[in-house]
Amino acid sequence: MSVQTTELERSEAAVVDEAVEPLLGHLIREANRAYMRALQLRITNHGVSMGQWFFLCALWEEDGLTQRELSQRVGMMEPTTVTALNGMERRGFVERVRNTHDRRKVNIYLTPKGRALRNVLEPYAVELHNGALAGITKSDVATSLASLRRIIANLNRP
Repeated sequence: MSVQTTELERSEAAVVDEAVEPLLGHLIREANRAYMRALQLRITNHGVSMGQWFFLCALWEEDGLTQRELSQRVGMMEPTTVTALNGMERRGFVERVRNTHDRRKVNIYLTPKGRALRNVLEPYAVELHNGALAGITKSDVATSLASLRRIIANLNRP
């Protein structure tokens, strides 16, 4: 513990069972893997990979992002973004347009086919979300979300 740790933080930390910590990370990973597998099964029939799914979601929220902005929004390295965009372009989901203000930049725009996928694929995500939360009270969901947000904030601290 750092010298700056408060008494309250030390007392709160003391109540955490050390045996739970490795299990927590493992369960988060397993839940994410199960969620992603289930979503992949639903979207594959429409020619969309999991990597492409994240880019589509970002573009559905804001069309016309540059490749760099898209990489940052999705949290992918730029070479991974280029690979995903190549596949999406081949499938007719997106088109690349040279930026008129800065020729070094390329903006990514959804095609009508890419835009239409939203109405097809988002219901799968909603169905999966609802199924994943089946049998869990709203209060427990709220507590879990708050805890996960706190864990993320704790882990992202410098």
